[in-house]
Amino acid sequence: MRPILYALSFLAVMGLAFWAYRENYATQKSLRHVEELQAEISTLREALAVQRAEWAYLNRPDRLRELSTINFDRLGLFPLEPTQFGQIGMVSYPLPPTLAPDGTPDGPGTAGQSGTPSDPDAPDSDSAKAEGTITPQEEQVP
Repeated sequence: MRPILYALSFLAVMGLAFWAYRENYATQKSLRHVEELQAEISTLREALAVQRAEWAYLNRPDRLRELSTINFDRLGLFPLEPTQFGQIGMVSYPLPPTLAPDGTPDGPGTAGQSGTPSDPDAPDSDSAKAEGTITPQEEQVP
């Protein structure tokens, strides 16, 4: 009985040694792969930082202003000025649709109408132009 126990113990030790050997090499392979991925990530982060710097360089306001003046004939761009901005009260918001008693859309804000009801207190653009409340610069900004 002892020789069989010795043989089984020897086989168990050999099996565990083989398993430990394989696990060691699998772990080393995984560590190398992680190092490669970290190196690739750092390379991509450097490239992203360079691209962000290039984007910031290309979007300098003085450069864009110069390009808009050079290409004015082709693009028709005007420089932004503080007088071109309106007030929040000048914005007309569409009314929410109302439902008729039978469940169909009815009233202002429905799809059949223009969707932008005019404010009775706000002057339309033609009368505002005639009164001089809209400057020519404000007409250029959509």
